[in-house]
Amino acid sequence: MNTESFASIHRKTLISVLIIISAALLGFRLFQMQIINRNAYENKSAENSIKSIEQLPLRGVFYDRNGKLLVSNVPAYTLRITPAEYDKKLNHLLETVLEVDSGYIDNILYQYRAFSKYQPVKIKRGVGFDIIAWLEENSEELPGVDYIVEMHRDYPAGVNGSHIFGYIKEISPKQLKKQKDYYNLGDYIGYKGLEKTYEKKLRGEKGWKYVLVDSRRRMIGKYKDGKQDLRPVKGSDLILSIDADVQKIAEQEFIGKRGALVAIDPQTGEVLALVSSPEYDLSKFSYITPKEFLSQLYSDPSKPLFNRATMSVKPPGSTYKMLAAIAGLDLGVITPSTTFYCSGGVDLGRFFKCHGVHGNINVIHAIEKSCNSFFYNLIFKIGLDKWAEYSRRFGFGHKTGIDLDEENAGLIPTSKYYEKIYGPKWPRTIMASLVIGQGETSVTPLQLAQYTALIANDGVTYQPHLVKGYIDDNTGEVVPYQYKKIEAGIDKKVFEIVKEGMFLVVNGEGTATHIRSDEFKIAGKTGTSQNPHGKDHAWFVAFAPFDNPQIAVAVLVENVGFGGTHAAPIAKKVIEAYLQNLKDNPKQLDKSIAILKQ
Repeated sequence: MNTESFASIHRKTLISVLIIISAALLGFRLFQMQIINRNAYENKSAENSIKSIEQLPLRGVFYDRNGKLLVSNVPAYTLRITPAEYDKKLNHLLETVLEVDSGYIDNILYQYRAFSKYQPVKIKRGVGFDIIAWLEENSEELPGVDYIVEMHRDYPAGVNGSHIFGYIKEISPKQLKKQKDYYNLGDYIGYKGLEKTYEKKLRGEKGWKYVLVDSRRRMIGKYKDGKQDLRPVKGSDLILSIDADVQKIAEQEFIGKRGALVAIDPQTGEVLALVSSPEYDLSKFSYITPKEFLSQLYSDPSKPLFNRATMSVKPPGSTYKMLAAIAGLDLGVITPSTTFYCSGGVDLGRFFKCHGVHGNINVIHAIEKSCNSFFYNLIFKIGLDKWAEYSRRFGFGHKTGIDLDEENAGLIPTSKYYEKIYGPKWPRTIMASLVIGQGETSVTPLQLAQYTALIANDGVTYQPHLVKGYIDDNTGEVVPYQYKKIEAGIDKKVFEIVKEGMFLVVNGEGTATHIRSDEFKIAGKTGTSQNPHGKDHAWFVAFAPFDNPQIAVAVLVENVGFGGTHAAPIAKKVIEAYLQNLKDNPKQLDKSIAILKQ
C-alpha cells in the first residue's frame, strides 16, 4: 500500500468519526431539549407570547371627621405610546387630534429615552371620549398607540384644602430611579400635603393581568384563563380630623386676605380646620397642569404655594403674654395677688410704653387689659433662659411633628443666642420686647394653636395631627393612629388663673369684648405683631366653651392692624360653627361609618 492511499483512508476515517460524534451530540442535544428540558422550554416559549399588563389599584380617598367625602377618584382616559411599536411618522396626526403643539410627542418620548422601549409612555391624560372612539376605529393604523382608564382626584365637598390635601403628579425620572421597587413610568405619586405623607398607605398594591399575544403583539386571549392574574389591592381610605363645614367657613373668611388659621381639639390634638391663604386650585393638578397656571403660581407675590399655617414665622404679639404669666406663677415669682404699677409704661433706660394707664394691676387683669407694664416687670423676675425653657415646654422653638411634609420650628432666643450677637454684656432691655411677643421671638400659627390647646386643657394635649386613622377594608372599622401625648408639667391651678384672665378678655372689659357669645363662652387673647415693612399683623387665640374646652384656635391675618379688629371675628365664626355642629350632630362619624359599611 502506498503512502498516498494510506493517507486518504485515514482522512476518511477521521471525517466519519467526526460526523458520527457531531450527529451524536446533536441528537443528545435535541433529546435534552425535547425530552429532558421540555417543560422549561415550553414555559420560555409561553413567556415570549404572554404580555403582562399592570393593573393600577384605586387610590385611597379622604373623609372628614363626620364621614363626609372630601377627596375622591373619578375615571379618565389616558393615551399611551409604546416606543418599540410606534412609528414617529404618526406624530403629526396624533398631535393634530390631541390639539397639542408640534413636537409635543417627541418631547415626552425624549424624556423617557433611558427606559425600556417596551414600557408604555403616558402621552396625555384626561383625553375626551371622542378621541378614544377615533382611536378604537383606527387602531389597526396606529401601532403602539393605546389608552387606559385611570383614576384622578376630585373634590366633591367643596373644600379647597390645598395645604391639607396636597396633590399627586406623575413621578419624575429622577424619583423613578430611586423607587423602582414599586413605581413605573407615568405612575402618580404624592407630592404635597397628606397625599405625600401617607403615600404608601394611599397607593395600594398593584395587580397584573396576563394575556396571550400573537407575533404582532396583538392580544388573542387570556393566559391560563386568568388564573394567574393578580388583582390590585385598593389603597386605604383615611379619616381626617377636620370638619368639612368648619373648614369651608374658615376658607370663606380668608377670601381676599393673607394669613392662616389653625383650630385644634385640645383634648385630642386633632386639627379641626387648617387654612393658609391665599390657596390654589387642586383640580388643576388632576390632569396635565397647564404651564400658564404653574407660572402664575410660582410668580404670584402673595405666595399661594407657601403654607402659612405651618411655615410662616412671625412675632406672636400679646398672645404670648400668657406664657410669661404661666412661668411666673409656676416658678412662684408672682402670685395671683402680686401687683405691678402701670403709669403708661416702664423706664428701663429708655421708656417702654403700655397701651394705657392701669395703676396697680395683678396677673389676671394684666391679661384682660393686655398691660405691657406688668409683663415688663415680670420678665426680669423670671429671667430669659427660664422664659425660654417654658416656651419650649409649650412647643415653641421646635417642630410640632404634624403629619404634613413641611413645618418651620420658629425661634425662641436664649442668653447664648444674644451672647453670639452682642457678647457677654448683651442689653437686658431686649427681654422687655420678648415678653410681649415682639423682637426675635417667632412662632407659627400651628405652634400658637397648640399652645392655646395646652392652656385650654390644663397643660395636657396630643401631637397635632390631621388624620384620625384609616378604614380597614376587611372589617370596615376605623383603625386609629396613635399620637404622642404632650404634657407641660405645670400645676392645674396655674392654668385656672391664666384662663380667668383670658375669659375676661372677651367677657369682661378686655380687648375682644365685641366677639362675646351668649351661647358659647369664649376665652381668648388678642395680639398685634409689629411689621417694619408695612401694616402690623393681627393675631387672636381663643378656646371654648370655657368650662369644657372643645376647640382651640389661632388666627393670623397679615398686614391689617389690630388683632381684636381683624382676627378675633374670624375665630368666633369658626368656634361657633364647630360647637353648633357638635351640638346638632353628636357621634356623626359613627353613623357615617355604619352607612359606609353597608
